Amino acid sequence: MLGSLNKPMLFCTIFLLSISTHPRAEQEFIDVVERVTESTVAIALDAPYKHASPRVLGTGFIVDDGSYAITNYHVVSEALDPKYVENYVVLSGEGTVVKKVKAEIVKIDPKHDLALLKLDSNLPPLKLSTERMQGPGTDIAFTGFPIGAVLGIYPATHRGYISAITPDVIPAMNSQQLNLKMMQRLDSVSLIYQLDAIAYPGNSGSPMYDPKSGEVVGVINKVLVKDTKESALSSPTGISYAIPVKYVIKLLESNSGKD
Repeated sequence: MLGSLNKPMLFCTIFLLSISTHPRAEQEFIDVVERVTESTVAIALDAPYKHASPRVLGTGFIVDDGSYAITNYHVVSEALDPKYVENYVVLSGEGTVVKKVKAEIVKIDPKHDLALLKLDSNLPPLKLSTERMQGPGTDIAFTGFPIGAVLGIYPATHRGYISAITPDVIPAMNSQQLNLKMMQRLDSVSLIYQLDAIAYPGNSGSPMYDPKSGEVVGVINKVLVKDTKESALSSPTGISYAIPVKYVIKLLESNSGKD
């Protein structure tokens, strides 16, 4: 009898606890996004003779002691023109209040689509997670500049989850689209994250992180496109991919001479 009388009180207590912790969790995520945003930068090509302002190429984030940035190799694979004054730069800030910092490519890992940039001045770094792979179903978030200069320097954050750990090959819509180059990649394939999350071309190089701690667990590097690059903007598939952070750690170690 006593136990049955206490059940409504128990349910009421659980309900009150659930509604009180929900706003707290939301605020914690807002705080995490704010911290991550401070360390997320736009990667741009500064060519004054060609462009009035730096041309945004993708996203990156600050690591190590604050004097390095990580981005995708394909974001900075464009050769600098020796006939003109051209430099890669990182843009930190929002809107028109932007700090421009010169960046030099010091290490690349084309296989895992990563590049390490040395900066002329320090910015606040992000903390990297461990090399342990995250499992399918893990909640993630990523912050970056989804459509680059089309929207301006305004960082955007997206949430989702890891849907699979999959071989790093460009997915084909059907078996007839498989070619020799894609088949050869299967011989020395790495495993990457497939995400149930919408990313856009400008998100390349965005930090993918734990929504609770802000620790980086991966790097956004590509989006499944149904047709053309433009269709990724107008009709996104909702399927994106990210490189595990263990390859970022290895790249930093090779730069410091530990590897």
